[in-house]
Amino acid sequence: MTPIPPRTRQAGTPDGTGLTARDAMHAPGPQVDDHMTVDVALSVLISARAPHLLLKDADGRCAGLVTRAQLSAHRGGSSYGDRTRLRDIPLDRGPFTSSVAVLSEAEDAMRVRTLDVSPVIDEHGYALGVLALIC
Repeated sequence: MTPIPPRTRQAGTPDGTGLTARDAMHAPGPQVDDHMTVDVALSVLISARAPHLLLKDADGRCAGLVTRAQLSAHRGGSSYGDRTRLRDIPLDRGPFTSSVAVLSEAEDAMRVRTLDVSPVIDEHGYALGVLALIC
């Protein structure tokens, strides 16, 4: 759950470069507790018509992001049980994108980690939104 550290460049330079992740993020969408079961989370995701759910830990901080494909794959796997909790399945747990990270560097980090979407967090680890790569 370590944020991607920002560089020292300043956002909003006159040439239009230096935008931050906060400048490009989207609304976070549905957020659920990581103790929720996979079945309930899949129902929430489908009913919300959302591409992903942000997971929160017991303190309300960002604990990960899960997609419908990840939930469906886990549900069809041999380790699935009807009481399996989100915190018990393998998924990306960070580092997440800092809201003050330079946008180009945050996008590069996502590409290296082969992420299409990454939670954007504040300095305390709370989700502010999501950053999505547009191909």
